Amino acid sequence: MTRIPSTAGYGESAGALARQYESVAFADVHRDVLHLFPAVPARVLDIGAGSGRDAAALAGLGHTVVAAEPVAELRELGQRLHPAAGISWVDDALPDLAVLRRAATRFDLILLTAVWMHLDEPERVRAMDGVAALLAPGGRLVMSLRHGPVPAGRRMFEVSAEETAGLAERHGLRVVYSGERGDDPLNREGVRWSLLGVQRDPVVSPDAP
Repeated sequence: MTRIPSTAGYGESAGALARQYESVAFADVHRDVLHLFPAVPARVLDIGAGSGRDAAALAGLGHTVVAAEPVAELRELGQRLHPAAGISWVDDALPDLAVLRRAATRFDLILLTAVWMHLDEPERVRAMDGVAALLAPGGRLVMSLRHGPVPAGRRMFEVSAEETAGLAERHGLRVVYSGERGDDPLNREGVRWSLLGVQRDPVVSPDAP
């Protein structure tokens, strides 16, 4: 099975990670950014969907959800854990998102939860290009960046919200939220989070009043 560098350590620990992910509620993980999510049914893409916890919660709210997860073990666990959620699972990965970009669907909400810091700097530049291309006019990209100790066997980089916002702005995306979370939903020692929301503003017709 081919592994990509950014997913190092995830396939081998998929069962334990899925139990960990499912032990915390969607509303707690995203408590600071829930106001950025669509209030009406929308097209949602969860990149790095893991066990499908967030994808299932969003589908339960009436959204049409695509879950992109490159780790086969996690993807298969997610499908077993949430069989009735109506999620469309895709084997695709950052930085290129080749499968999703070929499909050319635009999304109203794209989630990148605890994913971005697995990419090195050149990969982050490429990845923002791919993610921005999938965002619909008026759509939002909501991200969380992990800071703190790196678990053994994982690949993580220290990435700032400022750098990430700058990359997004180069693609015409506007920052609508930037915040920090000093506690960790899973109570891991020394782990804290930066939260970022950016938006592609809708195109306004020159004839609009």
